[in-house]
Amino acid sequence: MIRKPNSSAEWNNYYNLRYKVLRAPWNQPLGSERNEGDETAEHFAFFENELIIGVGRLDFMPKNTCQIRFMAVDENQQGKGIGRKLMLHMEEIAKEQGSNEIILHAREIAVPFYQKLDYSIIEKSHLLFNEIQHYLMHKKI
Repeated sequence: MIRKPNSSAEWNNYYNLRYKVLRAPWNQPLGSERNEGDETAEHFAFFENELIIGVGRLDFMPKNTCQIRFMAVDENQQGKGIGRKLMLHMEEIAKEQGSNEIILHAREIAVPFYQKLDYSIIEKSHLLFNEIQHYLMHKKI
């Protein structure tokens, strides 16, 4: 099931997964998995038996565009279609809200995953933590 976290425990689990997958492996401080956009974005968690095993955030931007950020699937659950289901769900929400394009900054290792979902590379973007190359990608929806 995909939905927004509801309780403080679910929110803690949501942010803990973001930290565990996206920040901890690069020795980043606790708290770096959050930013100012968390207040206004739509948050999505993939629940399995009340456990959050995948997360993603949808930011609404000007000109009918959305940005997907902080996509993460628990290491032990990767390759099972969870990320794909989260992406398709967020795309559907973006469409319902009137968006016609989604952008994201994909880690180099994740580019093939997004390409399978019909995202295309616009350009090489930032280098996170001086080692993780990102690519700006987009998809018309």
